[in-house]
Amino acid sequence: MKNNSDNIIFKFQSSVASSNTLPFSDSASSANFDSMDSPSSVGDSIRVAARYSVIDSFRGCGLSGIRIDKEELKRVILLPQYLRLAMRDSINSKDPNAGDHHLEGAENAESPECPIIVFINSRSGGRHGPELKERLQELMSREQVFDLSAVKPHEFIQYGLGCLEKLAEQGDQCAKEVREKMRIVVAGGDGTVGWVLGSLGELDKQNREPVPPVGIIPLGTGNDLSRSFGWGGSFPFAWKSAVKRSLHRATKGPICRLDSWHVLISMPPGVIVDPPHSLKPTEECALDQGLDVESQLPEKVTCYEGVFYNYFSIGMDAQVAYGFHHLRNERPYLAQGPISNKIIYSGYSCTQGWFFTPCMSDPSLSVRAIVALNLHSYGSGRHPWGNLKPEYLEKKGFVEAHVDDGLLEIFGLKQGWHASFVMVELISAKHIAQAAAIRLEIRGGEWKQAYMQMDGEPWKQPINNEFSSFVEIKRYLFNHL
Repeated sequence: MKNNSDNIIFKFQSSVASSNTLPFSDSASSANFDSMDSPSSVGDSIRVAARYSVIDSFRGCGLSGIRIDKEELKRVILLPQYLRLAMRDSINSKDPNAGDHHLEGAENAESPECPIIVFINSRSGGRHGPELKERLQELMSREQVFDLSAVKPHEFIQYGLGCLEKLAEQGDQCAKEVREKMRIVVAGGDGTVGWVLGSLGELDKQNREPVPPVGIIPLGTGNDLSRSFGWGGSFPFAWKSAVKRSLHRATKGPICRLDSWHVLISMPPGVIVDPPHSLKPTEECALDQGLDVESQLPEKVTCYEGVFYNYFSIGMDAQVAYGFHHLRNERPYLAQGPISNKIIYSGYSCTQGWFFTPCMSDPSLSVRAIVALNLHSYGSGRHPWGNLKPEYLEKKGFVEAHVDDGLLEIFGLKQGWHASFVMVELISAKHIAQAAAIRLEIRGGEWKQAYMQMDGEPWKQPINNEFSSFVEIKRYLFNHL
């Protein structure tokens, strides 16, 4: 639908959603939501099977009070020296064959019980980032700890893991076992974890199995992925001893399953975007023909794609996050840790002008943010979807939410006061739908830009008043499931 003021055209469709069709409209802009069949009947107690889009993670397990011997830990996780040097040379040379000459040191080498590689975002964790990196290198080795400012995840996957695979093909049994048993630990926030998970997902597309499971050392502000899998909401003040415990937990934690979601963003040509690490340009940009397109499509489009694991959102929460990230990059001394970060977030929430995205189920209600949520945890451990009673689920055509059910929970935040009440869990968010596939169609008028974020990584999205921009979200298919 289109209104008189022509500020924003916002169309929202899903392939699996609530059983009701919800028309939305407002004087500032308009939107509609086309729903199809409910995912299942609550009366039949059917849980949607997760056959797609699953990534391995391993859940943290409580080990408080247990003394962990440093040398024993190193014996369990440390790679043989020749493999460490071979991977280092391959990554530095950007050639998976560059470490072959280290094979001479492979005699009598044994693979560790649980080889671990750590990626660290040294900008996270306030002033402790560089110190934490040194502590990790002390407990393991310098070659097993990668600072993301120097080595990107895809470089490690292409050249580091590629080196192990090349050596295994040459008959190196130790390299083969290390590749099969490897686990990854990410020290950073949700955006960093999502970046690494998305890069590891390429292994499945390339039939390079197994995909290493991932554990987390929480250094971000929200740390919702970390909370959901038992790794905690923040890194403790006694972080030196906590590092050792975290690595030990990474060797023992059971493997769990997590849905992953593919995002395709299509926009008119000539649009300049500064996307987060998790979005990459792509030539493949075919929109789902099963969903309607309200506006005229341009002959050529610019496309980006990526993967998220926690949430995708558009509106005021994304603009607040964008303001915080912009401030942190300009004045890093202000962001000294989770507590100061949350104070800055609160300040932006109270004072910054918010992008307005009306999305109304009746003339008296609107939302200023739309969130597609995969996990139970959002905004530093909040549960905006809420614990819904069976009667309400049946009335709305919803099913109980799980992180591996193949469904996203779609909700809205109405006004600033409503968002505040939701974040302190006095009320639930505005329930819109559950969906296995979503399309957002956005066209501007007076507004020239929207704000979006994906797993805590925000960006500014230009919008056009002649041609729409599209965001399509689908479950990510993994061939080995």
